[in-house]
Amino acid sequence: PRSGGGGAGGSREDYIAKLAQEILSKVPLESMDLGSYDLIIIRKGILEKNGGAAPTPCQVVLLQELERWNKLVIQMAGSLTDLGKALIGEIGMSDELDDLGDSLFNGFLPSLWRRLAPDTEKPLGSWMNHFTKRHAQYERWIQEGEPACMWLSGLHIPESYLTALVQTTCRAKNWPLDKSTLYTVVTEFQSAADVPGPLESGCYVSGLYLEGAAWDTEAMCLRRQDPKVLVQDLPVLQVIPIEAARLKLINTFRTPVYVTQKRRNAMGVGLVFEADLSSSEHQSHWVLQGVSLSLNDNS
Repeated sequence: PRSGGGGAGGSREDYIAKLAQEILSKVPLESMDLGSYDLIIIRKGILEKNGGAAPTPCQVVLLQELERWNKLVIQMAGSLTDLGKALIGEIGMSDELDDLGDSLFNGFLPSLWRRLAPDTEKPLGSWMNHFTKRHAQYERWIQEGEPACMWLSGLHIPESYLTALVQTTCRAKNWPLDKSTLYTVVTEFQSAADVPGPLESGCYVSGLYLEGAAWDTEAMCLRRQDPKVLVQDLPVLQVIPIEAARLKLINTFRTPVYVTQKRRNAMGVGLVFEADLSSSEHQSHWVLQGVSLSLNDNS
């Protein structure tokens, strides 16, 4: 990275080297070939658990998630190692490594990693906390099976998990997939720790942020925001697959759920699904307020 003169330049490079080493120590790397997980062993474990049967739709999603996670981890470990070498002159400082050093110094998520990570607006420190939490959820999923309450923000492609939930229920109940959908109910549980156990069909989802409205925990419906409160945590959401023809929603606002608070781009990328939130007001009120949910806040 560009030095700003003698002593200051040295201290800048020392800071970057120290931070790179600190982040590298938090990257759960099995090897530079595998990443964090040996997918052959995990796939074998799934087959054994299933008595030889093919992976379920949700297990397929887990394998796809781990494959993407491995690519991110390999990129992080490789680029941080190379940056360390470049800083002491063992290898040349490429433009990519220079950009990585600048990003670390300024607290931004490096573009080298961003392109392999789920969409985010978080600064580097918060993103690393998110990264560690993602790893913990994958670990539990591998060791204990599918979580009773899924933290959707921890998934690379959350919509594929929701699709897998519908596929699983359709197989169990012999429903046609193209005539099935999801609906949601906000529960009384304030966090994943309050959830007593898995649902027979569908799942619980935690970690959603409500913007443009507040949630009334007594009346169990949307209410107007308190002054100066822009975003609040939504209680745990229950996501339930259902036959589309049977879905009759009354006094409900179909609320878009986005990956980040940036919402979506012009191509519609960023919308994950729509949640059904109970409401005593007409839908148009919440549309004008720009009510939405997101899987991530910006902090």
